[in-house]
Amino acid sequence: MPMDQLFSYVAIRHAFYPQAGIGISANTFLLYLHTAAVFVGHKPRLTDLPITHLALIHILMLLTMGLLVSTDIWETQDILGNFKCKVLVFLNRVMRRLSICTTCVLSVLQAITISPSGSWLAHFKLKSTNPIVGLFVFLWVLTMSLSSNLLLCTVATPNKTQPDLLFVTDRCSFLPMSHIHKSFFLTLMACRDVFFVGLMVLSSGYMVLLLYRHTQRSQHLRNSRFPPKSSPEQRATQSILLLICCFAILYCTDSLISMAIGLTWTNNAILVCVQMLVANGYGTVSPLVLITADTQIMKIIQLTCGKKC
Repeated sequence: MPMDQLFSYVAIRHAFYPQAGIGISANTFLLYLHTAAVFVGHKPRLTDLPITHLALIHILMLLTMGLLVSTDIWETQDILGNFKCKVLVFLNRVMRRLSICTTCVLSVLQAITISPSGSWLAHFKLKSTNPIVGLFVFLWVLTMSLSSNLLLCTVATPNKTQPDLLFVTDRCSFLPMSHIHKSFFLTLMACRDVFFVGLMVLSSGYMVLLLYRHTQRSQHLRNSRFPPKSSPEQRATQSILLLICCFAILYCTDSLISMAIGLTWTNNAILVCVQMLVANGYGTVSPLVLITADTQIMKIIQLTCGKKC
């Protein structure tokens, strides 16, 4: 690698550490706030479980990413190095894919929650979190099954150069796959992503339509002395829509880079590092969006700060 490219690669790789630090801290804080809400006495919401699940997933995703780029755990290679690569790459990719699924569940659940009582979505309103827990168990099993090929094709990068290996990190690479094998798993993952992203688009469009209708009905109150305040459900919907917008931008960028790498089987280390930064960026941004946009959480923060002061 030329010196100018090597400098860029090292600089980009060092950006993983602050990203992982900020993301893990923010997601841990989000978990703490949702736990504190239970003890404070706030009524649990159906969206609390998906948000908690999303925070846990992002903690694991960022933690495995930090371990992958760290040089401290790669002192031994051979069998132990292969095991580390397989486990860390597998967990990181599983968490990234579960992030898509959980965001979709959160979006659909919020659309069902705010749907009018006369709509067909009202029939799917949940009174307990048991179906959500069962759905998450199913998504874990499904995602781990679709990602099982990573346990076979991930290896520790050997000391001798092998041009047919695909770069993942300095110490981990992907073995070459047959065209049929690669096409099969890419098709399965593409179908899964299209399904969940499609549900997100539909639920987001439905929520935007409901918010627009509410704004139209409240139009005549805008000129009154006391302008109408948005309800907690509307504020929660707006925060989830903002979250989905962040997801859509990062997901599209990640997909384009991943497609370019996968189709060309390129070993451009800088491009791979940029793709990893973008792919894990959602795990860093999402807790910040959920914390700042959730009024219930902001009240808990104010209450906690008020007691300390």
